[in-house]
Amino acid sequence: MGMKASREVTSDEAYAFHRDGAVLLKSILPMDWVGLLAEGIDYANENPDGMSSLGHSPLRIDQFPADRSPRLKDVINESPIAEIVGSALDGKVRFYMDQMFVKPAGEIMPTPWHQDTCYYNVEGHDLVRAWVCVDPVPRGASLEVVRGSHLWNVTYRPAVGKTPDMDPEGAKIALERFEAGLPVIGPESHESWSYADAFLDETLPPIPDIAGSKDSYDILGWDYEPGDVILFHGHILHGAAGGIDLPHSRRAHASMWAGPDVRYVHRLGQVVPDPSDLYELSPKTGQYLEEFPSVFPVAWAP
Repeated sequence: MGMKASREVTSDEAYAFHRDGAVLLKSILPMDWVGLLAEGIDYANENPDGMSSLGHSPLRIDQFPADRSPRLKDVINESPIAEIVGSALDGKVRFYMDQMFVKPAGEIMPTPWHQDTCYYNVEGHDLVRAWVCVDPVPRGASLEVVRGSHLWNVTYRPAVGKTPDMDPEGAKIALERFEAGLPVIGPESHESWSYADAFLDETLPPIPDIAGSKDSYDILGWDYEPGDVILFHGHILHGAAGGIDLPHSRRAHASMWAGPDVRYVHRLGQVVPDPSDLYELSPKTGQYLEEFPSVFPVAWAP
């Protein structure tokens, strides 16, 4: 199966991506790859591991599903997604991690507004998500973003996690790890992990009430068809609308890709573990991901 996209990313699409922080690329992923992606998602969904979690029930969320799903691994390594991301950035890209989101048929529950960067120990303007769904999704259940919010100079606290008073001993350990320059969420989390493991970094501002005042924001969203790819910056505020019924499940895969300026950073409010192979290299805040080529090899370059 070929690695080429169905078409090139146009200059207008690349410009819109950098200007708005997100863009819908219509009919760019070959349908053969959509089929393999569906197989990979279904396999991961039927074979949960310690990184599988139910978020806003009955939503199923998996972290690093490509680590156990051969088809998803093939999509990461061999599909045109890396090329699509790199073409929009006009630079080389490295794979960072992936997630899987499965919402069953019926009423689609909303996904709260959030940023991605505050969940991970990475930062940089060239952190990009490629959101691909193997099912058609109308605007009312699809991804939405606050246009231009990737350029706001603010990092909000994650939408999940405990306050220190809920677990004083755990918060003390987390703070000690943070002050020692160690990841707050350790490598053991790859065996057993939950969003509830995290502690809120209360020095970060809370996310604005976007859902309660959507008319005050410039919201960008789309009707989505299989073969489309949504690219969005990791720092952009985004969520998913809900409250409508779908006759089928909504199976989505979101891979995260790092361009040249993405750096490692220890976060007190870290939610999602680092990639498992990174822990033994003891990364320090400020190191670029290109300094760890064994973990983050170049996936595509112009």
